[in-house]
Amino acid sequence: MTDRLLQIFHQHYRELRPRAPIPDLTVEFFPFANVNNTIRLREGKLRVRLSDILEGAPETVLQAIAHILLAKMYRKDIAREHSTRYRRYISSHDIAEKAHLLRHLRGRKRIGLAQGRIYDLEAIFDDLNFKFFRGLLARPRITWSGNVSRNRLGHYDPAHNVIVVSRVFDHSRVPRAAVEYIVYHEMLHLKYPVKLRGNRRCIHSPEFQAEEKFFPDLETAKIFLKRL
Repeated sequence: MTDRLLQIFHQHYRELRPRAPIPDLTVEFFPFANVNNTIRLREGKLRVRLSDILEGAPETVLQAIAHILLAKMYRKDIAREHSTRYRRYISSHDIAEKAHLLRHLRGRKRIGLAQGRIYDLEAIFDDLNFKFFRGLLARPRITWSGNVSRNRLGHYDPAHNVIVVSRVFDHSRVPRAAVEYIVYHEMLHLKYPVKLRGNRRCIHSPEFQAEEKFFPDLETAKIFLKRL
Protein backbone atom coordinates (compact mmCIF):
# COMPACT_ATOMS: atom_id res chain seq x y z
CA MET A 1 0.00 0.00 0.00
CA THR A 2 2.86 2.39 0.78
CA ASP A 3 4.27 2.13 -2.77
CA ARG A 4 0.83 2.69 -4.24
CA LEU A 5 0.30 5.71 -1.98
CA LEU A 6 3.55 7.22 -3.18
CA GLN A 7 2.45 6.66 -6.78
CA ILE A 8 -0.87 8.41 -6.04
CA PHE A 9 0.85 11.43 -4.47
CA HIS A 10 3.39 11.60 -7.28
CA GLN A 11 0.55 11.54 -9.83
CA HIS A 12 -1.35 14.39 -8.17
CA TYR A 13 1.81 16.40 -7.57
CA ARG A 14 2.56 16.19 -11.28
CA GLU A 15 -1.02 17.23 -12.14
CA LEU A 16 -0.87 20.26 -9.85
CA ARG A 17 2.75 21.24 -10.58
CA PRO A 18 3.61 19.82 -14.01
CA ARG A 19 6.93 21.68 -14.37
CA ALA A 20 8.25 21.44 -10.82
CA PRO A 21 10.56 18.60 -9.77
CA ILE A 22 8.94 16.16 -7.34
CA PRO A 23 10.57 16.54 -3.92
CA ASP A 24 11.59 13.70 -1.65
CA LEU A 25 8.23 12.39 -0.40
CA THR A 26 7.16 10.02 2.36
CA VAL A 27 3.58 8.92 3.10
CA GLU A 28 2.57 6.95 6.17
CA PHE A 29 -0.52 6.05 8.16
CA PHE A 30 -0.42 7.46 11.67
CA PRO A 31 -2.53 6.75 14.79
CA PHE A 32 -4.10 10.18 15.19
CA ALA A 33 -6.90 10.60 17.70
CA ASN A 34 -9.21 11.70 14.90
CA VAL A 35 -9.54 11.67 11.11
CA ASN A 36 -6.57 13.96 10.63
CA ASN A 37 -4.28 14.18 7.62
CA THR A 38 -1.18 16.37 7.58
CA ILE A 39 1.37 17.48 5.01
CA ARG A 40 4.56 19.38 5.84
CA LEU A 41 7.48 20.66 3.82
CA ARG A 42 10.76 20.60 5.75
CA GLU A 43 14.14 21.26 4.15
CA GLY A 44 12.75 20.44 0.72
CA LYS A 45 11.16 17.17 1.86
CA LEU A 46 7.41 16.49 1.89
CA ARG A 47 6.12 14.48 4.85
CA VAL A 48 2.53 13.20 4.70
CA ARG A 49 0.68 11.51 7.53
CA LEU A 50 -2.78 10.02 7.02
CA SER A 51 -5.10 8.86 9.77
CA ASP A 52 -4.90 5.09 10.15
CA ILE A 53 -8.71 5.07 10.08
CA LEU A 54 -8.28 5.56 6.33
CA GLU A 55 -5.97 2.61 5.81
CA GLY A 56 -8.71 0.55 4.17
CA ALA A 57 -10.21 3.42 2.19
CA PRO A 58 -10.99 2.93 -1.52
CA GLU A 59 -8.33 4.18 -3.89
CA THR A 60 -10.65 6.92 -5.15
CA VAL A 61 -10.74 8.34 -1.60
CA LEU A 62 -6.94 8.16 -1.30
CA GLN A 63 -6.74 9.95 -4.65
CA ALA A 64 -9.01 12.66 -3.25
CA ILE A 65 -6.88 13.03 -0.10
CA ALA A 66 -3.68 13.35 -2.13
CA HIS A 67 -5.23 16.05 -4.30
CA ILE A 68 -6.63 17.98 -1.33
CA LEU A 69 -3.42 17.93 0.72
CA LEU A 70 -1.18 18.89 -2.18
CA ALA A 71 -3.58 21.60 -3.36
CA LYS A 72 -3.61 23.11 0.13
CA MET A 73 0.17 22.91 0.40
CA TYR A 74 0.74 24.74 -2.88
CA ARG A 75 -2.32 27.01 -2.69
CA LYS A 76 -4.12 25.54 -5.67
CA ASP A 77 -7.88 25.30 -6.16
CA ILE A 78 -9.35 22.10 -4.73
CA ALA A 79 -11.48 20.24 -7.25
CA ARG A 80 -15.05 19.89 -6.02
CA GLU A 81 -15.26 16.22 -7.02
CA HIS A 82 -12.36 15.37 -4.72
CA SER A 83 -13.60 17.39 -1.75
CA THR A 84 -17.10 15.91 -2.13
CA ARG A 85 -15.82 12.35 -2.39
CA TYR A 86 -13.65 12.73 0.71
CA ARG A 87 -16.35 14.46 2.75
CA ARG A 88 -18.89 11.76 1.91
CA TYR A 89 -16.50 9.00 2.91
CA ILE A 90 -15.52 10.38 6.31
CA SER A 91 -19.16 11.29 7.03
CA SER A 92 -20.33 7.73 6.44
CA HIS A 93 -21.74 5.96 9.46
CA ASP A 94 -18.95 3.40 9.68
CA ILE A 95 -16.10 5.92 9.59
CA ALA A 96 -17.90 8.32 11.94
CA GLU A 97 -18.32 5.50 14.48
CA LYS A 98 -14.64 4.53 14.23
CA ALA A 99 -13.57 8.14 14.65
CA HIS A 100 -15.76 8.53 17.72
CA LEU A 101 -14.25 5.41 19.31
CA LEU A 102 -10.68 6.47 18.57
CA ARG A 103 -11.23 9.93 20.05
CA HIS A 104 -12.32 8.22 23.23
CA LEU A 105 -9.46 5.71 23.29
CA ARG A 106 -6.60 7.89 22.10
CA GLY A 107 -7.63 11.44 22.75
CA ARG A 108 -6.18 13.23 25.73
CA LYS A 109 -8.54 15.56 27.50
CA ARG A 110 -7.28 17.68 30.34
CA ILE A 111 -10.24 18.11 32.66
CA GLY A 112 -9.97 21.06 34.99
CA LEU A 113 -12.39 22.43 37.54
CA ALA A 114 -16.00 23.55 37.17
CA GLN A 115 -15.56 26.11 39.94
CA GLY A 116 -14.01 29.29 38.55
CA ARG A 117 -13.08 32.53 40.26
CA ILE A 118 -16.54 33.98 39.56
CA TYR A 119 -18.83 31.28 38.18
CA ASP A 120 -19.47 27.64 39.13
CA LEU A 121 -20.31 25.75 35.94
CA GLU A 122 -21.82 22.75 37.72
CA ALA A 123 -24.21 25.00 39.63
CA ILE A 124 -25.17 26.75 36.40
CA PHE A 125 -25.71 23.39 34.66
CA ASP A 126 -27.93 22.13 37.49
CA ASP A 127 -29.97 25.34 37.52
CA LEU A 128 -30.54 25.23 33.74
CA ASN A 129 -31.28 21.51 33.86
CA PHE A 130 -34.07 22.11 36.37
CA LYS A 131 -35.51 25.14 34.53
CA PHE A 132 -35.45 23.90 30.94
CA PHE A 133 -34.96 20.12 30.95
CA ARG A 134 -36.97 19.04 34.01
CA GLY A 135 -33.76 17.77 35.55
CA LEU A 136 -33.61 14.91 33.04
CA LEU A 137 -30.17 15.56 31.52
CA ALA A 138 -27.42 13.52 33.12
CA ARG A 139 -24.66 15.95 34.00
CA PRO A 140 -21.44 15.28 32.07
CA ARG A 141 -18.08 16.46 33.29
CA ILE A 142 -17.95 20.21 32.90
CA THR A 143 -14.89 22.41 33.10
CA TRP A 144 -13.37 25.76 32.34
CA SER A 145 -10.86 25.69 29.47
CA GLY A 146 -7.16 25.70 30.20
CA ASN A 147 -6.62 28.95 28.30
CA VAL A 148 -8.53 32.15 27.63
CA SER A 149 -9.90 31.46 24.14
CA ARG A 150 -11.99 33.95 22.19
CA ASN A 151 -12.28 31.69 19.14
CA ARG A 152 -13.80 28.59 20.71
CA LEU A 153 -16.18 29.84 23.38
CA GLY A 154 -17.55 26.44 24.35
CA HIS A 155 -17.96 22.90 23.07
CA TYR A 156 -19.33 19.52 24.01
CA ASP A 157 -17.00 16.58 23.42
CA PRO A 158 -19.11 13.40 23.17
CA ALA A 159 -16.05 11.14 23.06
CA HIS A 160 -15.10 12.22 26.58
CA ASN A 161 -18.59 13.34 27.68
CA VAL A 162 -17.39 16.76 28.78
CA ILE A 163 -18.56 20.35 28.31
CA VAL A 164 -15.73 22.89 28.10
CA VAL A 165 -16.37 26.63 28.47
CA SER A 166 -13.73 29.22 27.62
CA ARG A 167 -12.15 30.79 30.68
CA VAL A 168 -12.71 34.19 29.06
CA PHE A 169 -16.21 34.08 30.60
CA ASP A 170 -14.99 33.61 34.18
CA HIS A 171 -14.76 37.34 34.83
CA SER A 172 -16.76 39.82 36.90
CA ARG A 173 -17.45 41.94 33.79
CA VAL A 174 -19.17 39.01 32.04
CA PRO A 175 -22.95 38.91 32.67
CA ARG A 176 -24.23 35.64 34.05
CA ALA A 177 -26.68 35.41 31.12
CA ALA A 178 -23.75 35.04 28.70
CA VAL A 179 -22.26 32.14 30.68
CA GLU A 180 -25.66 30.51 31.05
CA TYR A 181 -26.28 30.78 27.32
CA ILE A 182 -22.98 29.05 26.46
CA VAL A 183 -23.75 26.22 28.89
CA TYR A 184 -27.37 26.00 27.66
CA HIS A 185 -26.19 25.75 24.05
CA GLU A 186 -23.87 22.87 24.91
CA MET A 187 -26.64 21.17 26.91
CA LEU A 188 -28.71 21.18 23.72
CA HIS A 189 -25.88 19.25 22.06
CA LEU A 190 -26.36 16.67 24.81
CA LYS A 191 -30.06 16.47 24.04
CA TYR A 192 -29.70 16.59 20.24
CA PRO A 193 -26.51 14.73 19.25
CA VAL A 194 -24.96 15.22 15.82
CA LYS A 195 -26.71 13.08 13.21
CA LEU A 196 -25.88 12.03 9.70
CA ARG A 197 -28.42 13.05 7.06
CA GLY A 198 -27.33 11.46 3.85
CA ASN A 199 -23.65 12.37 3.60
CA ARG A 200 -23.87 15.50 5.73
CA ARG A 201 -23.48 15.94 9.46
CA CYS A 202 -26.40 17.80 11.01
CA ILE A 203 -24.95 19.70 13.98
CA HIS A 204 -27.78 22.14 14.73
CA SER A 205 -31.01 20.41 13.80
CA PRO A 206 -34.29 22.34 13.42
CA GLU A 207 -35.32 20.99 16.84
CA PHE A 208 -32.04 22.26 18.31
CA GLN A 209 -32.51 25.72 16.82
CA ALA A 210 -36.13 25.94 17.92
CA GLU A 211 -35.32 25.01 21.52
CA GLU A 212 -32.38 27.41 21.63
CA LYS A 213 -34.87 30.26 21.23
CA PHE A 214 -36.46 29.29 24.56
CA PHE A 215 -33.49 30.81 26.39
CA PRO A 216 -34.99 33.98 27.90
CA ASP A 217 -31.87 36.17 27.74
CA LEU A 218 -30.87 35.05 24.25
CA GLU A 219 -30.57 38.55 22.75
CA THR A 220 -28.65 39.93 25.73
CA ALA A 221 -26.21 37.04 25.55
CA LYS A 222 -25.73 37.35 21.78
CA ILE A 223 -25.09 41.09 21.98
CA PHE A 224 -22.38 40.48 24.55
CA LEU A 225 -20.85 37.66 22.48
CA LYS A 226 -20.68 39.92 19.41
CA ARG A 227 -18.78 42.52 21.42
CA LEU A 228 -16.49 39.81 22.75
